Amino acid sequence: MKKISILLVTAVLLSSCVSKKKFVALEQQHGETVSELTKTRVEKEDLENKFAAIEARVNQYNAKIQSLNDNVEGLKIENKAKFEVSKDGNVASVASKEKMRATLQNVNPEKLAGAKTLKDSMNLAVQYNLNKALNTSDLNEDDEIVVDINETVVMISIDDDMLFNTASYKVGNKADKILQKLADVINSEPSLDVMVEGHTDSRTINTPKISDNWELSVLRATSVVKKLQNQFKVAPEQLIASGRSSYQPLVENNSSSNRAKNRRTRIILMPNIDKFFAMMEAK
Repeated sequence: MKKISILLVTAVLLSSCVSKKKFVALEQQHGETVSELTKTRVEKEDLENKFAAIEARVNQYNAKIQSLNDNVEGLKIENKAKFEVSKDGNVASVASKEKMRATLQNVNPEKLAGAKTLKDSMNLAVQYNLNKALNTSDLNEDDEIVVDINETVVMISIDDDMLFNTASYKVGNKADKILQKLADVINSEPSLDVMVEGHTDSRTINTPKISDNWELSVLRATSVVKKLQNQFKVAPEQLIASGRSSYQPLVENNSSSNRAKNRRTRIILMPNIDKFFAMMEAK
């Protein structure tokens, strides 16, 4: 009996020894796992910090690149906005010259061959664009409208038969088409100053309403100005009315046909060239 008890105690003790070893082993394994997890967490945080630093540098480089691009575009725009003085003393921006060259590709080669200076080229380009904007093809063939350019000032002469009856200063409805076209051009560019000049032939006039050709020429110019303002909504501050009487004839007043040429209304547009090209570019 005593022998059996000793064996049982020995077995229990041996059993306790095996369980403790396993526990120690498991505890050691747990410690290693915790240590590995801590190491992994530290490495992860380190990688995240490095990635954040790289991303910040990339953003910084992108910002520099964008800034350089903006500066390049700004320089391009600034360069195009710069004004240059030609050999003949005319001033124009690079941008307006580019637009002018594009327009001149559509100009009659014979006319273009006669352009010897920058001013000549500008005149041709403005004349082409204005003729295109006015588009008088839908008017009657007998309606005389002449577009001329002098020092980049646009002058449009309209036969008085198209605007008025003989010895009258009331504008007829026949003129509505051309006045509407003119108004569209004027209204699209607020920087334009518009002078309307009345011209008569040399025959004297004296009626209860009109004392002489000075008065007739002024009344005709004023009537056109008022119609542009009231019917076609042109800003009055852009308009100037003037009369030249019979003292600037185109031809001698020695025949009915010549007198008809001298009876005219001249509309003068005085544009800012850069703004004028910008306006025409949109048409």
